[in-house]
Amino acid sequence: MKAAVISSPGQVGVETVEDPTPGPGQVVVEVSACGLCGTDLHILQGEFAPALPIIPGHEFAGEVVALGTGARDLKVGDRVAVDPSLYCHECHYCRIGRGNLCERWNAIGVSVPGGAAEYTAVPAANCVKLPDHVRTKDAALIEPLSCAVRGYDVLRSSLASHVLIYGSGTMGLMMLELAKRTGAATVDMVDINEDRLSTARLLGCSSASTTADAIERPRGWDVVIDATGNAHAIQNALGHVGKGGTYLQFGVADYAARATIDPYRIYNQEITITGSMAVLHSYERAAELFAGGVLDPDIFISDRLPLTGYAEAVRRFQAGKGRKIQVLP
Repeated sequence: MKAAVISSPGQVGVETVEDPTPGPGQVVVEVSACGLCGTDLHILQGEFAPALPIIPGHEFAGEVVALGTGARDLKVGDRVAVDPSLYCHECHYCRIGRGNLCERWNAIGVSVPGGAAEYTAVPAANCVKLPDHVRTKDAALIEPLSCAVRGYDVLRSSLASHVLIYGSGTMGLMMLELAKRTGAATVDMVDINEDRLSTARLLGCSSASTTADAIERPRGWDVVIDATGNAHAIQNALGHVGKGGTYLQFGVADYAARATIDPYRIYNQEITITGSMAVLHSYERAAELFAGGVLDPDIFISDRLPLTGYAEAVRRFQAGKGRKIQVLP
């Protein structure tokens, strides 16, 4: 089969590799679409993945074409989206229900072959069947949506909160849509990319600007979310949290990224700083929301390239072009 392979830091290409076979409890999925995200860029930089080479791709959906022994509740022909999380279920954090902090954390497309390929073998338990009205290639959006749902689990945001989101790429726009669903009074967006801000306006944000200083909110915001991972944006975002407010680090920053805080201000103004990592008990709920129409795939997916164009998809993503970019094996 054909698959995208990150062979070493900075090196990615499409190669012919062996077809996967399903192990016990696994199925083989013929991939319909696989999305790219910031994690894939980190892997390309030599971060996150425990070893290279690796077939990337943790946002994908497709059709079941083979069953391993003990694979339950699925049959050949089922259309599924796949939760990439691979927890050990044995360590301290798994035992207390915090699998996303697993001490032996693994993920499809990060530590084992992923969905940027014609076929991939996955645990049957990680598959969510799709309803008839959901297009298979659109369902690759469920994984990033499940990360956004996890972010709102961490926030426990209140009705009528004023929300500020840094970054109007795919993840920031998903956080915008969920903020509207969770009863935000206003949702403001900041991005240096005017094209992306136009999408935020299309989706109904309260205001959109290239700088938070241009938005009228003298007391700051109740909730500030970074969806960029950019150190400069993070530093700026921390300064706009209002008294009693919460800052969520949602974007994936480089290992070397640093920001400074004012401990007295955090104490005196009772500011909460927290983070949200990947997926935790949120994939099934994201699938339900997606089936219910929380996102418009035709707005969120801007580019669909063939698998042979994976390197070009990476270049577009690195350049900040479009919104969600997918490859179609």
